[in-house]
Amino acid sequence: MNSYLLLVLIAIFVTFSAICSGLNVSLMNLDTDDLKRKSKLKNRKAKRILPLRENYHLSLAALLITNVASVSGTSLALNTKFNGLLSGAMATLLIVIVGEILPQALFINKSIEYTYRFSGLLKLMIVFTYPLSKPLQLILDRLFPHKNGKLQSRKELSLLISEHLADQSSELDNDEVFIIRGALQLSEKRVRDIMTPIDNTYYFHLTDILNDKKMDQIKEQGYSRIPVLNKELTDCYGVILMKELIDIDFDNNVYRVADMKIRPSPIVGSMTALDTLFRKYIIGKSHLLPVEKDDKIVGVVTIEDLLEEIIGHEIEDETDTKN
Repeated sequence: MNSYLLLVLIAIFVTFSAICSGLNVSLMNLDTDDLKRKSKLKNRKAKRILPLRENYHLSLAALLITNVASVSGTSLALNTKFNGLLSGAMATLLIVIVGEILPQALFINKSIEYTYRFSGLLKLMIVFTYPLSKPLQLILDRLFPHKNGKLQSRKELSLLISEHLADQSSELDNDEVFIIRGALQLSEKRVRDIMTPIDNTYYFHLTDILNDKKMDQIKEQGYSRIPVLNKELTDCYGVILMKELIDIDFDNNVYRVADMKIRPSPIVGSMTALDTLFRKYIIGKSHLLPVEKDDKIVGVVTIEDLLEEIIGHEIEDETDTKN
């Protein structure tokens, strides 16, 4: 055989072997669920690769048949020029180094990119090897059925999100990472962890008197919502909004708390999870909820307390700074 033709044949066989080996590794490296998510986000590369990854047994059979044919072709071509032992040694070195190690090391780093580039060639391999690869796929599908991917746990998701902090290429900034991590931890924390104890809470009884001095005291403290409790602290009648008292003349009149408009506020248990607390605020239509333990009001929790827990920082308003 002509030396130049021999070199061309060997180059073709080794190249096909390298592509098959690299595609096998890169295709295995791709996660089906990840490709589905990317496809839903209109990623054209993921859309093109997904059918090949979903029918992995068919792709695997086509790749291996083509790879074995390329290896055999390399050995046969070398055998026409060199003796059996030398051609075997040369074929082994070429296939191991150029046909296996190098392409696998290259393809694994950019799995989606290289799989997309050679997806058309892989489809051709499937077409040409179909009489053999299809029966193999059916056998493999029966022996090793596809299993749905497992969802990440809350802690695993938190770790995945945390990785964005150290990666400059991330689309998430640090504040977004902290907020997402805080939200993921809500179900692990309870209302008792963030509530204001009743001893530190300003509240009314129905019989309390409201006059100009009382209103000045409340304004000085900067309260916007004040719960109304019974004297035994076993029940909450609701919440008074300070903005609704602005137009009332307290200088020339004296009122009782019972005379004011009291907005109902549902009670939450001290062991209520913080993710459930969100729903309580929505259903109750109140930003302040009394907290109950053993049939007694033990504190209050505001939507501000919940937001502070999510973002991981205290939210101070003008009155907080003043105090």
